Amino acid sequence: MALNKEQLNDFEILLKKWRDELQETHSLSIQNMQEEPGVYPDPNDQASIETERDFDIRIKDRERQLIRKIDQAIVRVREDQYGICDSCGAGIAYKRLMARPVTTLCIECKNEQEQGERTHT
Repeated sequence: MALNKEQLNDFEILLKKWRDELQETHSLSIQNMQEEPGVYPDPNDQASIETERDFDIRIKDRERQLIRKIDQAIVRVREDQYGICDSCGAGIAYKRLMARPVTTLCIECKNEQEQGERTHT
C-alpha cells in the first residue's frame, strides 16, 4: 500500500526534525570532547576518561551513520520511493515506517534477511 502525499510530507518533516536533533547533539558532544583536558595526573583517571571518550566516539559514529540513513530516506521521500521495499518492491507497512522511519525493507524481507544472517553465523 503506497503512502499518500500527506503521509510522505509528514515523514519528510519527521525525518528532517530527527536529523536536525541528531546533528545538534552530535555537534555539542564533539565540542565538549574538544574542551576537555587531554591529560590527567592520575593514571586511573586517565584510563577512565579514555575509555569514556572511546565509547562516546563509537556512539557518535553510529549517530553519523544514522544521519546518513535519514538523508537517504529524505531523498527517497522526494523521489516518491519512500515506503517501497528495496528487495521485493512491495509497500512497507505504515506502522513499520513509524517504528523505523529509515527502513528500506518490508517486514517479510527483513525477516528473511535476518534468517539468512543467523544461518551464516
